[in-house]
Amino acid sequence: MSRVASLGMYDQPPLHAANDRLWRAIAERLRQAGVAGVPDRLDRDRSLEAIWDDPTLLLAQTCGYPLTTRWRDRLTYVATPLYAAPGCEGHCHRSRFVVRRDDAATDLGALAGRRAAINDATSNTGMNLLRRAVAPLSVGRPFFAGVVVTGSHASSLDAVAQGAADVAAIDAVTFAHLAEQQPARTARVRTIGWSVPVPNLPFVTSRSTDPALVDQLRRAVDDSILAEPEAARALRLRASRDIGLAAYDRVTEIEEAACRLGYPALQ
Repeated sequence: MSRVASLGMYDQPPLHAANDRLWRAIAERLRQAGVAGVPDRLDRDRSLEAIWDDPTLLLAQTCGYPLTTRWRDRLTYVATPLYAAPGCEGHCHRSRFVVRRDDAATDLGALAGRRAAINDATSNTGMNLLRRAVAPLSVGRPFFAGVVVTGSHASSLDAVAQGAADVAAIDAVTFAHLAEQQPARTARVRTIGWSVPVPNLPFVTSRSTDPALVDQLRRAVDDSILAEPEAARALRLRASRDIGLAAYDRVTEIEEAACRLGYPALQ
């Protein structure tokens, strides 16, 4: 029986070829190690949640917020990728706080009573980090006049550029890819600040995956990144490291800090 693999967190169409090449390298190493059921192709037909929920999941990538909340006891941590992009250091990245290019705001404090765009209510980079940044400014009251859920970081950026929202938190790696692929798109916004750093989006496998296979996955991912420099460069991947699931407690600490300031929900 074939298992399931996805690299869907950074898999916009211009990156499909690089992700496919990386997956072929990972799959080859797993097969050479005797792993059964390694899929030939990445699953791009289903939602990420459906993939994460699949008991045959071999390898995927997820956001740190769902990993530490809803999916904590349903997925197994594998490793953390290291990226080469502005806002990334070591195993951590940040979110950019962006406004329209012609907006007069110079910091988040100037955006009280305006509109925010988020990619998803369970996103660490799009929601949780923005919530933590405005929590001390909210004094326990709603900070924004409205919050628009867009479905993706790219759509949040577009919502700001087009005036449907006034600010969004855009994951540094996504922004770097968009700036490289569609510079005219990112040129319509301006960065007014950065979030606190958090661990990068982790690689995960099914909760039922044998620990020995988890170790094989770690080695295969890191070895493949090094063995496929062109694909890694396109994906802005430098390496992967086992920093441990506990490192992602930082995500829930950020949420708890916002709650202590009387701001449990971005509003």
